[in-house]
Amino acid sequence: MNGSKQTYTKVLIEPQLLPSLEYFAVLIQFDEVILDVHEHFVKQTFRNRCYILGPNKVLPLVIPVSKGSQRLPLNEVAIDYQQDWLNKFWASVQSSYGKAPFFEFYSDQLKAILYKKQLLLHQLSIDLLTMCLTCLGIDITLKHSINYEEHPTKGKLDLRSVIHPKRPFSENMFLHPATYTQIFGNNFVPNLSIVDLLFCEGPNALTILKKSID
Repeated sequence: MNGSKQTYTKVLIEPQLLPSLEYFAVLIQFDEVILDVHEHFVKQTFRNRCYILGPNKVLPLVIPVSKGSQRLPLNEVAIDYQQDWLNKFWASVQSSYGKAPFFEFYSDQLKAILYKKQLLLHQLSIDLLTMCLTCLGIDITLKHSINYEEHPTKGKLDLRSVIHPKRPFSENMFLHPATYTQIFGNNFVPNLSIVDLLFCEGPNALTILKKSID
């Protein structure tokens, strides 16, 4: 992956919900990230889910979307607020990280973005991504795609749908996890949502992330 930056100047990737460390391991190696908001929504991907470490197990956090979303480009996919997911989503975050060392540093920002109730999924994902980049202290230019490119122009590394819940991160070789102290369990769980690293390590999170791409 480190060699990729010498070949490619930009990375093209879909917006993901509170992305995994693997996603950020890719982003921090590029100065410009193009978020494809014109691709079609795909179910059971990181586009509307992430994974955190709960008291007893790894928990999926899923944002429901409107019916028929698979027939729509991502920038038209609406969040389904008729389902009672938001309070449950936040309760899961609180129960998992309420006692984490840096929960109070970031929780208010995270909650405010969630309860803003953005109508469209990609808007929420990008707001959360921007917040996480700021918390990490990462200066990256985020741009939205202008249209859908089946074959991206020269200079863009196409990683759309490459980072996927059903594809082990070890296959992609983007992330070589550096361990850190997590809240629950005796065995380290790699490649969770970025919020796990932020809540557990705070200002040290970027250092650990950088170690994970060496």
